[in-house]
Amino acid sequence: MEKRFKNWVPPTFDAQGMTPWNWKCQHPGHLTLGKYVDIGAFSYLNAKYGITIQDWVQLGSHCSVYTVSTIDDKQGTVTLMRNCRIGTHSSVMPGVTVGENTLIGAYSFVTSNIPKNTLAFGIPAKVRRPLTKEEIEKLTSEAIE
Repeated sequence: MEKRFKNWVPPTFDAQGMTPWNWKCQHPGHLTLGKYVDIGAFSYLNAKYGITIQDWVQLGSHCSVYTVSTIDDKQGTVTLMRNCRIGTHSSVMPGVTVGENTLIGAYSFVTSNIPKNTLAFGIPAKVRRPLTKEEIEKLTSEAIE
């Protein structure tokens, strides 16, 4: 297990949904969080319609995950599959699933499902290529319990 996760504990939320690590979740009762999840400071999760974040997921700082959008009236659950990594300042919109071992580049706007074992980025985020066998092995070796 990575040294930085040696003393990992699930987050607690204050009355405003803030964690000790300076990220916020509205509706934390609708957030399902796996083990060894790393969410960067100043990130925001709106879990009104359910967010599932599986084991070993990493979100960079200043990321947003929405289950409801007031701009286009979309709503839906968001699932971040095991060991996916989402780069800093990215947004994940309602109804999206990001696949296992997937890398989302920084400053991406994720509006549709992204399959497992891929690299995706952009506005909107698009799959750019499959990850190599070596890249997948490196990601998964870091996530061994």
